Amino acid sequence: MKNKPITLIFTGASGAAYGLRLLEYLVSQKKTLIVLMSDPAKMVINMETELKIPNQSGATEAYLTKWYNAAPGQITFFSNQQWMAPIASGSGVSDHTVVCPCTTGTLSAIANGSSHSLIERAADVAIKERKTLILVVRETPFSSIHLENMLKLSNNGVIILPANPGYYNNPKSVADIIDFVVSRILDQLNIEHDLMPVWGESNS
Repeated sequence: MKNKPITLIFTGASGAAYGLRLLEYLVSQKKTLIVLMSDPAKMVINMETELKIPNQSGATEAYLTKWYNAAPGQITFFSNQQWMAPIASGSGVSDHTVVCPCTTGTLSAIANGSSHSLIERAADVAIKERKTLILVVRETPFSSIHLENMLKLSNNGVIILPANPGYYNNPKSVADIIDFVVSRILDQLNIEHDLMPVWGESNS
């Protein structure tokens, strides 16, 4: 498939704004998306942002489509127990999957090959099919267990991209800080963007 969807997964770490900004930008670039959210992720989004995510999958899909002014069918939402979703199989997995934000619990489950939910299964399939998997880990400080899990996944080709914004661009707002991290994710997805200048250009 020439235009396979990008899978964007939200888990229950703080930092929902990173994933939502990524979702917003990808929609604006006419990308087709598969979206998953754990129940804790919905709670965090409802707590940290002005969005109020519905509990029902169909309602969530309609809500996100309207909120981000997406085209009909541009966003497909699956609940965490919809095992017939295409991304649960190697024949339907996305070429690019991003977990943003990623809890250390999700990190552990993925590192150990657990597939107790669609989120974990989608990540497991992405690894076994040698697809791009990006984990935007949100935790501090990291324990040795977290670091060992990250190393294990990195050795299997997973991109570990903690939400560590830089400040050399002199951010003027929280939105600028968020865009810094989102721009790094877009770079790993090979998607051109204007969120951040290329290093050196702003200083030339």
